[in-house]
Amino acid sequence: MTNENEYRETPRTEEPVRRRNRRQTEDKFNNRKKENNMVKKIVIIISLALIVTVTVAGFSFYSFFKSSLKPLDPSDKKMVQVEVPIGSSSKDIGQILEKSKVIKSGLVFSYFVKTNNLSDFQAGYYQMAPNMTLDEITKNLQSGGTDEPEALADAKITIPEGSSIDQIADLFDKKTDVKKDEFLALMKDEKFFNKMAGKYPELLTSAKQAKDVRFRLEGYLYPATYNYYKDNSLEELVEQMIIKTNQVMTPLYQSIEQKKLSVQEVLTLASLVEKEGVSEEDRKKIAQVFFNRIETDMPLQSDISILYAMEEHKVHLSNKDTQIDSPYNLYINKGTGPGPFNSPSEQSILAVMNPEANDYIYFLADVSTGKVYYAKTYEEHLKLKKEYIDDKK
Repeated sequence: MTNENEYRETPRTEEPVRRRNRRQTEDKFNNRKKENNMVKKIVIIISLALIVTVTVAGFSFYSFFKSSLKPLDPSDKKMVQVEVPIGSSSKDIGQILEKSKVIKSGLVFSYFVKTNNLSDFQAGYYQMAPNMTLDEITKNLQSGGTDEPEALADAKITIPEGSSIDQIADLFDKKTDVKKDEFLALMKDEKFFNKMAGKYPELLTSAKQAKDVRFRLEGYLYPATYNYYKDNSLEELVEQMIIKTNQVMTPLYQSIEQKKLSVQEVLTLASLVEKEGVSEEDRKKIAQVFFNRIETDMPLQSDISILYAMEEHKVHLSNKDTQIDSPYNLYINKGTGPGPFNSPSEQSILAVMNPEANDYIYFLADVSTGKVYYAKTYEEHLKLKKEYIDDKK
């Protein structure tokens, strides 16, 4: 009996143990599952936090980068004297400008310089303001500073290459106390022009003899950076621009005479070359195309002349546009017309004086790429026009 009872009670004793072990195993599994879920949640939270942090940081950097490409303070035109020592790299200059509170970031300045392949910055003393763009600052650095510090100017005027007198007047209106109408009035002042022609006869005699010109000094205000002082007259500043043009032209006067050209003709062709070509190679080729057309008694047919005559900007001209009644219309008038259409750069002037020999009569540019295509015959020109202009409209 005893053995039988013991035998019967053994399962009753083991059953709670099994249940307890099972519960413990289930509890461990559930706890581990909870822990795993908790770890997953923590990992997800951390990952999301990192993503948000990186996104915010990236957006902040992008916003900082974009803002650093703009003027530090568009409303602050107060000049600061900046010294660029000899041997300064673009990185060094960026740090100097940032420290002088002219730009927001020296790092972004260095990036801007490298991506735009800018170089030839010169040592010296410069006057810059927080309202200047990076493009204006770099052009200033390329033009060169002064050997010694000068009295701080009230404003800085940077005239881009290829600017017309009307556009220069807009710059004065925007950057200085000189109103556009005041500037244009001086450009139409025959007494002032005659005074300048008397002081710089080699430069301005042919301009004085020209007929039907809109502005006699169109093309003679050299594109560069100038200091503006309220206490100085507008006439004095304009004369500085004329002097700069005269300095560029002086080594060329003898060659111009030998080529049986006038200064007015050279600057007119250079103003067309300035707008028609970008690279030095294209400008020299285009200059020769113009000479080829003149030699064969063909009109130059430059779109630049039409845009100047219309006093507006268009990407593509209509046939009606090319028939506009104006002495500046070089589609219907042969020769170089009354005079320059803008202020050309020295590179464009030299391209006219030293064109690259060719026998092309036509050229056109693909506006989407800037590449210039040349043709010897009208048929070839039409094919190029269809492929690179008409079919891309």
